[in-house]
Amino acid sequence: MNKIELAKGIYYVGVVDWSLRDFHGYYTPRGVTYNSYLIVDEKICLVDCVKAPYAAELLERIQSIIDPAKIDYVVVNHVEPDHSSALPIIMDKLPNAKVVLTAQGKLELVKHYQQNYDFQIVKENDILDLGINKLHFVPVPMLHWPDSMVTYLENEQILFSNDAFGQHICTSQRFDDQIIVTDALYEAEKYFANILMPYSQLIPKALAKLGQLQLKMIAPSHGVIWRKNISEILKKYEQWGQGYTDNKLVVLYDTMWGSTEKMARRILEGVAAAGMTAALYKMSAADRSEVVRDILECKGILVGSPTLNGTMLPTIGAMLIYLKGLRPKNKTGGTFGAYGWAGGAQQDMENLMQSAGITMENGPFIKWAPDDTELEKCFEFGFEFANKLINS
Repeated sequence: MNKIELAKGIYYVGVVDWSLRDFHGYYTPRGVTYNSYLIVDEKICLVDCVKAPYAAELLERIQSIIDPAKIDYVVVNHVEPDHSSALPIIMDKLPNAKVVLTAQGKLELVKHYQQNYDFQIVKENDILDLGINKLHFVPVPMLHWPDSMVTYLENEQILFSNDAFGQHICTSQRFDDQIIVTDALYEAEKYFANILMPYSQLIPKALAKLGQLQLKMIAPSHGVIWRKNISEILKKYEQWGQGYTDNKLVVLYDTMWGSTEKMARRILEGVAAAGMTAALYKMSAADRSEVVRDILECKGILVGSPTLNGTMLPTIGAMLIYLKGLRPKNKTGGTFGAYGWAGGAQQDMENLMQSAGITMENGPFIKWAPDDTELEKCFEFGFEFANKLINS
């Protein structure tokens, strides 16, 4: 097989899943990779595993380099099944291997697979001597599971970062300087927004730990390996961890008979007239994981829905429940929509947005279809809302 070497004796042995389009509710139009790395030294170490259906391919890649039975250690940075579910299959071929992980990782691994391996529990500042190379372990709990850690290869200055700095993008190349870097950064932003946003307040502390390390490469468990644009991706994580926002606004809505859509489009015109960049998403046609990528750095979120059966449309409800879990930082929001004989959507939307931590402003709600005067009020609302954000 094609041998991909990160440095002398350090190999990529992971798998590219070109066809996956749904990563537990996160739409992945560019597929997903499950990155695994092999360190061949006096002691041989496998860093992270792959998803169970690809265990045979992982073994084949290892076998093209060494006999798998010679592996001494398997580092499990994170137990989530996309990284670990092939482990029970792989371990049958590794009779002498220790499984290296955090204490929390051991609890999770045993519960997931009902297996007791030869575990080696590590904590911060522990070092594993492989010979020429030494591995340093840095726990980063809740980024994004309790067991999460990253592993630093001292001699080659490679950080095996698991989910941190990852992207869901498939390519025949393995390094960031071999593809269009804006693609990698775009997918890294989308990944952070949909996976790590709820834990963004923990990012500064983790970056402070990593800032003490010299880095030639960041090798995540998803996507391409960073070796040219390390400073760029570190800067992005610093911004996202601090809740950075730009003068951008997201308008998301759905409509029944077109009234709320007319309002959304007129509100957007008002936002644009104020000089603010905005994006408009109709949620029955939009992918929520792409919308969330736009939300990550925006200052404002406006949400529109007509009233259906006393509440919002299901597409809007699903989106707001998703946002409630992600808890975006430093956002100001508002709601709008049309209703018939009775309302209900407004209060439910506001409640969900407030529960997501969004500061709310009052927005327009109109009966039946908007007339010219009401559409002008929608324009004014968008203009005034944007101006408040620009001047905040």
